[in-house]
Amino acid sequence: MEKYEALISPRLAALQSALEAGNTTALSAFWREMSLQETPLIEPIEHDEQRCLVTFLWRANEETDNVVLISPLSDYFGKRRIANNQMIHLAHTDLWYKTYQVPIAVRVGYLFSPNDALIEEEERPDWMAWMATRYLDPLNPLCYSIPRDEEDPDDLDLHYSVLELPGAAPEAWITVWPGRRAGKVEPYRLRSAILENERRIWVYTPPEYLPELSPYHLLVLFDGLNYLDPIPTPTILDNLIAEGRIPPLIAVLVDTFPSERRNRELPCYLPFVKFLTQEMLPWLGERYAITADPDQTIVAGSSYGGLAAAFAAFSAPTTFGKVLSQSGAFWWAPTDEIGGDPQEVRQKLKEPEWLTKQFALHEKLKLSFYLDVGRLETEEMVVNQHLRAVLEAKGYPVHYAEFSGGHEYLSWRRTLAEGLIALLAR
Repeated sequence: MEKYEALISPRLAALQSALEAGNTTALSAFWREMSLQETPLIEPIEHDEQRCLVTFLWRANEETDNVVLISPLSDYFGKRRIANNQMIHLAHTDLWYKTYQVPIAVRVGYLFSPNDALIEEEERPDWMAWMATRYLDPLNPLCYSIPRDEEDPDDLDLHYSVLELPGAAPEAWITVWPGRRAGKVEPYRLRSAILENERRIWVYTPPEYLPELSPYHLLVLFDGLNYLDPIPTPTILDNLIAEGRIPPLIAVLVDTFPSERRNRELPCYLPFVKFLTQEMLPWLGERYAITADPDQTIVAGSSYGGLAAAFAAFSAPTTFGKVLSQSGAFWWAPTDEIGGDPQEVRQKLKEPEWLTKQFALHEKLKLSFYLDVGRLETEEMVVNQHLRAVLEAKGYPVHYAEFSGGHEYLSWRRTLAEGLIALLAR
């Protein structure tokens, strides 16, 4: 016998009552209504202006044993396990649903996984095959994408439906504004003797770049391909510079593909910092008018990239004077094998929050920080709040921000501009 949970959505409760009363057209009328108003179903909560009811809906067009909702909301409610994120079947219908009480400022991506194998994410032998069986919400036109890496034959185009509630912060900086001049992005390949590998990098120069003028501020960003798209960094920089919110700058977007390399190089890996300071920046300085002033140099990234940015500044403060970290993975600690898949590393930590401890023990450096983290990120929020407290206790300038989203590029594409403004405001 199936187990059903109590409905909290007034609209679904009304549908259930109509069906129990024998209204044979109630379900088809409901689906017509949803197709017109689009999904998820959003309903107010009486006497609560800060939250609303959000009901995700899946229509089963084939025999369906289960449907799993894949969403950052699972972290927020402390139910990251697959079993806790199964949707509920409305008896004797093709309707599956999941209802949450959600802050009105939330913007998150989500997917549906019908007939899921119900294996936890870190235990799945083929993550990309699992991604191929996830589905967008057919009644929601709002989505965002992560294009496949053309150099990775196993990669996929990833698409996510987007829940955007009425109070979500605007994304003014991420779109191309008509009539606005665009900077230039040039791709390169750079060989490293220190790391014994080669990688792609992309160099952004602002509109009206004049190398004969004073050296330009510098932004170094990790996970470079993802800071071209889905985070449109060149467009963001064009807009911020045009509006006078930041000075004209040069940005270098550093590739960290493939994942094995990323998991080795970004988590507090000193040879990677040496590559940046001894190879990449001298190479860049021969070709572009970049500053040598650490106070005009930002090192930035998200997740492991945010951790790497803070470590780079800690290790080379005379090169990197400003840190921009988006949902930094400051839970990280060295293990028997440096690097490794994040899920595996979490399970065998010997000294959690290693880098935070280094900042606490070390004398204060001439650094400033922008740290942000999503309110839907349970673990990352705790460690970022701790790092903030440690840095502020040491006297570091810290701009700390929390956003109503999860651990995903959908959130970081908006907050990148906020971080740059906080560190470089003119």
